[in-house]
Order: sequence, then C-alpha cells, then structure tokens
Amino acid sequence: MTTALTKEEAYEFLDSHPGWLILSTVGKDGYPHSVPVSYFRLGDQIYVNARFRTQRAKNAERNHRVSALIETGRTMQDIKGLLIQGEAEMISQPEEVLPLMREAARTRGIPEERLPTEPMPDMAFIRVKPRRFISWGLSRG
Repeated sequence: MTTALTKEEAYEFLDSHPGWLILSTVGKDGYPHSVPVSYFRLGDQIYVNARFRTQRAKNAERNHRVSALIETGRTMQDIKGLLIQGEAEMISQPEEVLPLMREAARTRGIPEERLPTEPMPDMAFIRVKPRRFISWGLSRG
C-alpha cells in the first residue's frame, strides 16, 4: 500500500526528476489546459517559465488554481507519480524575472559566466505555491 509522502519527501521526488512536469491550468471555458513545462524549485515554491501571451499564463492570471504532475515508470509495476495542487502567482516585473531566469539556467547546468544578464522581453514565471501533494507508487517502506 502506498503511504502519503511528507512535504520533504515530495520535494525530494520532485528534485530527483529535473526537466519537465505537466502544468494544468483552467481555461476560460472551464476545461483543463495541460502542457509540459520546464521547472525548478526554490524553497517551498515551484517556478515554471511562461511568456505573457501563452495560454498557461493567461489561465494562471485568471484562475490561480493549478496542478503540476511528475510521473515516472513504464509499466504498472514501476509507475510512480506526484501531483501537486497549488495556487499560481504571475511574476512579470523585470527585476524579479532576471534572477529567476538565472536560476532556471543554473539548474540546466549553464555555467555562471553564461547566465543571462538582462531579462528577456515578454518573459514571466508562474510561481506555484503547493497546497496539497498526492502520490502513487511511492512509499516510505
């Protein structure tokens, strides 16, 4: 039987699978909008990049409820997943965006001397504040 993960265990699983997660937002029509996005975590918050004009950015501004999903495995025997439900906040001010761009690049292994020095036009981030963790195929024992 699967045991619910603690916040720390959920973050450990999240951090051990860098790269992509599926971010789901709610569209204007009420339907879910799910897309793969790159991410990184700082403290208790998850950041995904989103240009102003993307559907995910528009949706997150309109409805702050989002979910993020990471899943691993290829068969029912080894599948593992983590669903994070949370609240989104748009980060769009250049003085806030640049440090996040630098952190995103750093987590992708970009050397310090090649990190961005200016924010990209139209660049924003969605900050996800987790409220609930749902996991499957993961146990402490």
